[in-house]
Parts: sequence; C-alpha cells; structure tokens
Amino acid sequence: MDRATLSQRIESILNEITRLSNTLYAMDNTNIQRHSDSYEMLSTEAALRGEVIACRLRHLIYETTTIRKAEYLTSAGVMQGISVIEKDGILEITLPCLLPKKSKKHSCEYLTDPIYYTLSKYAQTHTLPKFRHCVVCFSHIYSRELSPNRVRDYDNLELKQLLDVIATFVMEDDTGLLCDAYNTTEIGDGDCTRVSVMDKERFQGWLSDRENRLRSISDL
Repeated sequence: MDRATLSQRIESILNEITRLSNTLYAMDNTNIQRHSDSYEMLSTEAALRGEVIACRLRHLIYETTTIRKAEYLTSAGVMQGISVIEKDGILEITLPCLLPKKSKKHSCEYLTDPIYYTLSKYAQTHTLPKFRHCVVCFSHIYSRELSPNRVRDYDNLELKQLLDVIATFVMEDDTGLLCDAYNTTEIGDGDCTRVSVMDKERFQGWLSDRENRLRSISDL
C-alpha cells in the first residue's frame, strides 16, 4: 500500500473517532430516564461507529503488516473476553457484551470473526461435540446497575450471524428441522451474552437448573 492510500485510510479512521467522541459526549449529557429513546439512538450510533473503527483497523493491519488474520483475531477474542467451555455435553460460549440490533448497513464482523477464531483455537486442544438434533439457548444478561428500559425484543437482535458461526463447528446443520432456538433474559452483574448448545434431551434439565439458580439468587 502506498503512503497516500495509507494516509487516507488513517484519516478516515480518525474522522470516525471524532464522530464517536462527539456521540459519547452527547450520551453523557442525555438524561437516560427522561429521554430513553434518544439515549438508545445515541448509544446504538456509538456502538456502530466503534465497530466500524475496529474493523477498519483490523483490515489495515492485515494489509500493511505481516500479522496474520487468524493470529490477530485469536488475540482479539482474548481481549474481548470471549470464553468457551464444554461440560456434561453442553457447549457454552460467553460474550462480554449484548448482541447488536439487526442492521442492513453493518455486519457483526467485529464480533463474529473473533468468535470464529476463538472456537478454532479451542478446537485445537479440545474435542468439540457434533450435534444433530440440538437446542441453542441465547441468554441475554443485562447489568442490574443500568435501566431496565434497555431490554430489547429478541427479534431485533442479530442472532443469525452468530448462530452461523457456531453451527460451523458443532452442528450438522442449523435448519429448523434439527435445531431449536430458545431466548431468555436475565439481570446480572454486568452485560453479557451466553450461548449454550446441547442435545434436545438435555434442554429440560438445563432449563430446570437455570430456574433453580435464578431462584436461589433472588432469595439472597
């Protein structure tokens, strides 16, 4: 890449950072209780700009350095705090964020790419299950310190791209004939999304354990 093109790429990223900074200042000056709709619009705009910045920086690294995409995205998964565990036949993937809203203009590349390479890295040292008939449970966990008005409808969330990545590793097919999806919302210590994949016969036990866990927390 020539110097002029590189400067143009960097300039575009700097412009996005300026726009992000302005949006964050506006968020800071918005009363979330009185103007929840405005705050949601601003926070969504800030998040999307953050995604644009992250993706542009990633592509700049791939095109101008010797760092390989797999190497970088594995590190990105660690930095984001993505975790993968498998216990008693249930695969659990935890993302340190809520899933974004569906958008025709923006992809979930900033999130799905690190998940893909995190699962790839995990598969190098662990045997991943391969499900035929399965249930995928999306647990959307919202911080109790923030307004409950933030809780969103499930059909507004970007689930498909995430499911496609996970299916690549642990499902024979994610068709509705073989894969059921279940969504649930919890209030917790911080925002995160937990995806649990299991054989269909394990789902009732998983659901019962979840309800008992939440009941014990509410009794404290």
